[in-house]
Amino acid sequence: MPSDLRKGRRLLIPAVLVAAGLAVAAAGAGQGDAKSASPIFGVTVPDGYRSWQLIAPALEGEPLNELRAVVGNDIAVRASARGTVPFPDGTVLVKLAWKRVPSPEFEPATVPGRATTVQVMVKDATRYAATGGWGFGRFIDGEPVDEAQHETCFACHEARVKDRDFVFTRYAP
Repeated sequence: MPSDLRKGRRLLIPAVLVAAGLAVAAAGAGQGDAKSASPIFGVTVPDGYRSWQLIAPALEGEPLNELRAVVGNDIAVRASARGTVPFPDGTVLVKLAWKRVPSPEFEPATVPGRATTVQVMVKDATRYAATGGWGFGRFIDGEPVDEAQHETCFACHEARVKDRDFVFTRYAP
């Protein structure tokens, strides 16, 4: 083997190892630490979700009395807009919720008050096979709520929207 080829291989191996290490570090950074992951499902609040596209707003009546906005990653938006059911793996839906309050500037209007929760659904048919392919996370101030609250997620979705791949939200044109 010519010495130039051996030298090239010796340089290539460390470069591949460095690239692999960076890829692993980047993948881990997006997952959040165990403290910020939801119990049962291990779902985290996705980075950058506040800049995702709106899928639909909602108004929740009593007793919650909330304004809600559901945003999604590109996969979720595409599937929602096309009415694709079941949703493809990789779909991520995020529901933001606020107490609704009257607008101080225009009394007939309702505006967001204090934030209540951020709720996340992640589609992975293999990882979450026992819950219709969905992992769930409910967060208050960036921290997941307790396990008991997460135990109710799938049961509620299964009872009401099983025929819509367990998703309440419909795309708002």
